[in-house]
Amino acid sequence: MTETSEHLALPAALADVAKVGFEWEWDEEADKARGCDFELYERFEAPERTARWFRLWTGNEEVDGSEFRFFGTTGAGDYAGFWLVRPGVSVTEQPVVYLGSEGECGVIARDLGDLLRLFADGFGPAEAFADPDRETQPNEAFQAIAERYAPGRGGSAAEIVAGAREEFPGFSEFIDAMCR
Repeated sequence: MTETSEHLALPAALADVAKVGFEWEWDEEADKARGCDFELYERFEAPERTARWFRLWTGNEEVDGSEFRFFGTTGAGDYAGFWLVRPGVSVTEQPVVYLGSEGECGVIARDLGDLLRLFADGFGPAEAFADPDRETQPNEAFQAIAERYAPGRGGSAAEIVAGAREEFPGFSEFIDAMCR
């Protein structure tokens, strides 16, 4: 494995989630979606690709998105990744952020352990951002992964998202300052 590919390797817990994958389908009769529209990458997005996308998303050629490690996307082009804001700690201890294709953004989890709980409870990043109080169908495979990598973590999705937003209240302003 090269230094670059090691640098881009997903943490083991996310790699395990990627092996299971997310299911999403449109229920014609109920006229609503079921599951989560989210796809994990095989590895973190390469920095040059992040820079290109982030410059388009912000409309700012002077930014490169290097403060993020994106690990997945939705069909609409929303991004999810770690925000590298805590100095001196591993990527798995960094907050998880959601950047929507229409400019919406927010912190959705304080760290990977909280994100695993969201997945276990049936939430993808977009669902956690938009409606953490909604009823979901828990995912047994993701529950097993969450217990393996983040044992004893609890709390509802609404509590997880609220805790993350409380700890990082200035994220939207941070992003807004980069947008042109």
